[in-house]
Amino acid sequence: MSDAMLGKALLIRAVECDQSGRILEAQTLYQDGIAQLMSFVHSEPDEVKKKGFLTRIKEYIDRADAIKARVNGKMMLGEVVTHLSIEENDTGNDYDQIFGQYMTDKTIEIMLEEPYLTQNYQFQNLIRFLELAVTNCKHLKYIRLITKKDTNNLDQQKTNLGQIKADLERRQIAFYIKYEDTLHDRKIFLSNGYIIKIGRGLHFYKASNPMYSIGLTNYKYRKCLQTDVDIWRTTK
Repeated sequence: MSDAMLGKALLIRAVECDQSGRILEAQTLYQDGIAQLMSFVHSEPDEVKKKGFLTRIKEYIDRADAIKARVNGKMMLGEVVTHLSIEENDTGNDYDQIFGQYMTDKTIEIMLEEPYLTQNYQFQNLIRFLELAVTNCKHLKYIRLITKKDTNNLDQQKTNLGQIKADLERRQIAFYIKYEDTLHDRKIFLSNGYIIKIGRGLHFYKASNPMYSIGLTNYKYRKCLQTDVDIWRTTK
């Protein structure tokens, strides 16, 4: 498929997602579609045609910018509805117990900002979170993960995330991975209007000790590191 045809297909899907309220996925599709069309336009020798393409591309850029402003606005505005302080060595704090009630069948998109995904236990925490999302969010269609690159073993990180992406897509859930090396924030944005902010992100559990003991797979029995959790409800 040519750059122009691929770009057009991506932008058609972007508009469909935009109109159906799937703004996170629409944002990604707009960006990818615009990039494909720009690649095509640069090689277009006809200046009149090129000008027409650029005018059309500008319209899609404006749509993408409008979505970005909406997402950023939701991130900045809202009110805290729940605050939880988890103390050192506390138990009874599985993801489901902390914020499962906010992950509902009205959640069709999730954005997860988790800087650190390099160690096996961190990928296990990610899977545990995604299992909760798939279980609670019956109509989930799109997940965007923002993380840092593993500078020591990038190939393994990409392999692990590739396996997760393939598995989610078999379940008809699109999984988009974005690397931001300056990322520090840790939060979970749910399209039903809630934002979950955890001081340590997903990684506030201590290792089960000994390994083969209660808590290995059921996190409510795991001892925790000290952290704070704030649940925000965003404005519409």
